[in-house]
Amino acid sequence: METLPYRMYLLAYDEAARGPYDRTRTGFLVRIAALVDLTLRGHLRERDGAVRVTGPDPVGDPVLDRVLEEIAASPHGFKHLTRRHRKQTLQAVEDQLAARGQLTVEPGRIPVLSGRHTTVPDPDAVRALHAHVTAILCAATSAHEVALEDAALVALAAAGRIGSVASGGDRRRHRARIDDLTGRLGELAPGLETTVRGLRTTMIAAQGGMGGS
Repeated sequence: METLPYRMYLLAYDEAARGPYDRTRTGFLVRIAALVDLTLRGHLRERDGAVRVTGPDPVGDPVLDRVLEEIAASPHGFKHLTRRHRKQTLQAVEDQLAARGQLTVEPGRIPVLSGRHTTVPDPDAVRALHAHVTAILCAATSAHEVALEDAALVALAAAGRIGSVASGGDRRRHRARIDDLTGRLGELAPGLETTVRGLRTTMIAAQGGMGGS
């Protein structure tokens, strides 16, 4: 199965926009998806509010290994790590998807303004991922029966307001389930849950020019 940052990018992909539904927000979502993935694998551990690398072994994925190296060189809390280097992580995810033939990347007409245009050669795969995550959101099963990586995708899609996955009506109807699924992240690290719960505020600040680089 794809690592979480790649799945998160495809979840945020908008065919009509030829790219992420919102590039700034997707940078946050992909970045925190990488942190969740690394924590799930046991490569990161939170202690006294700081996130530290648990060992020297790489994951074997270019995106995850790059994030791991950054954290090893400068450990911080999850919120800080989500804000840091998120644009570079987003671009690295696109580059890797392109290298694997799962995405084509073209510069925008005015790159400094419009960034990149991206195309998914297999849109059915994107639709299937959207349907999978939406089904988890709407399911009647206990949140504790959901795999942690799927719980993270639902929590992030809701926090990032990806309308194709969780519309405003869906978020209102399933508020308690979103809360329960987000709470599952606390099983990995309290700071992850706190960061995702505060992600909307963090993203709003970033889009107002206060988000860092």
